[in-house]
Amino acid sequence: MAIALLGLLIPALAAAQASPGQNEPPAAEQPPPERSDPDVLIDALQPDFNLAALPTTLRMPQGKWAFRVTHRFTRPLGQGNFGDLAANAFGFDSSAQIGLEVRYGLRSGTQIGIHRTSDRSIQLFGQHNFMNERDGAALAVDALATLEGRNNLQEHYRSALGALLSRRVSRYAAVYAEPLAVLNSNRFEAGDDHSLLLGLGARARLRPSMYVLAEFTPRIAGYDPGAHQISVGVEGRAGGHLFQVNVSNGFGTTLGQIAEGAISYDNWYIGFNISRKFF
Repeated sequence: MAIALLGLLIPALAAAQASPGQNEPPAAEQPPPERSDPDVLIDALQPDFNLAALPTTLRMPQGKWAFRVTHRFTRPLGQGNFGDLAANAFGFDSSAQIGLEVRYGLRSGTQIGIHRTSDRSIQLFGQHNFMNERDGAALAVDALATLEGRNNLQEHYRSALGALLSRRVSRYAAVYAEPLAVLNSNRFEAGDDHSLLLGLGARARLRPSMYVLAEFTPRIAGYDPGAHQISVGVEGRAGGHLFQVNVSNGFGTTLGQIAEGAISYDNWYIGFNISRKFF
């Protein structure tokens, strides 16, 4: 009898030793290393690094790139009658001020970039995130610095320093307040040389990949040539692409251009932004 029992036990023990983890639960699947960086993941309420022209507090992943194209068409939407506007493809047939932008994640929380517009203005910028709601802070807070010049960064140098503050509102919107000082903003006449701006904006999520947005950038001190720039828009996200159609009363897409003021409160212009994240 003992010999018979040993004959049954020995094969069972050998099988258990051959597959020691057979009865253990499988280990959790690990994400690829780059996907483990939370900055790579889509932010549902902050899908891009800008509203229409104002920057946002969206973080750029370290070592990654993004690209943006801006168009601001120069035909006023109120010029002529509706037939004239339709014949001009609602402004899309007119000339445009075009901007090209590239940004790069220098390190975690720090991004740099360059933005050039077709009037030959170039803006260099750097931005660093100090606080983030994702990490439990009440606000997201970034510091921003720019250097800008006309004629391909060869004349009329100006710079901007400021803070970007954002706050999520429930699961449907993000709001922004951005105090910005633009130095040497006046290029037309003697007088105040600097401007203090307060960028105000909001983006609301209508559907999982569709948003509406608005921004207003009043100058609250210093050089103030007239109308403040206002933009509203609608946009859609498709993977790493964001497509936006906007209406503004000015053409500014750099902080120096915004400080120069809008055209007027009576003339409005159609435009669009296209952005692409390479991550």
